[in-house]
Amino acid sequence: MVESVFWMALPMTVYGLLAVAVPPPREPRGLRARMRRWRERRQARRDGLPDEVISPHPALPGADDPLAVLAIQVRLGVLADHIRELESDERIWARGRRLEAAQAAYDALLDEACRLAGIQSHLPPAGGSGLRRNSDPDRFEDELALAQRGWSW
Repeated sequence: MVESVFWMALPMTVYGLLAVAVPPPREPRGLRARMRRWRERRQARRDGLPDEVISPHPALPGADDPLAVLAIQVRLGVLADHIRELESDERIWARGRRLEAAQAAYDALLDEACRLAGIQSHLPPAGGSGLRRNSDPDRFEDELALAQRGWSW
């Protein structure tokens, strides 16, 4: 009996001592960790600037950031694919409402992309609790203006 308890406790003790003896990694590795450190350094530099230097408009500082532009382009592409999928599948439950919500999200992202690119957007101002949506010709004009500035999604 005592021997069986000893042989059960021995591996737990050895592995526990090994776990305590192994030092933790110094810093995380990989792309996400590097991006996090880069954002922290960038934010620290911005925190050191006086408020007059930092633009009050939230989208303008991201205009210099190619990763912000790339993130919006990727999100626009994903939403465009989702809208195409919704339009092609007629068996989806509440298809009209989903299409309406997806197009409103696409229009909001398109508006943000236009602000980053310095283009006047056609999206109407927010009013009430309804969804803000562009008409098809206005949406096409915004997409065309972004494409002329080199955006793709």
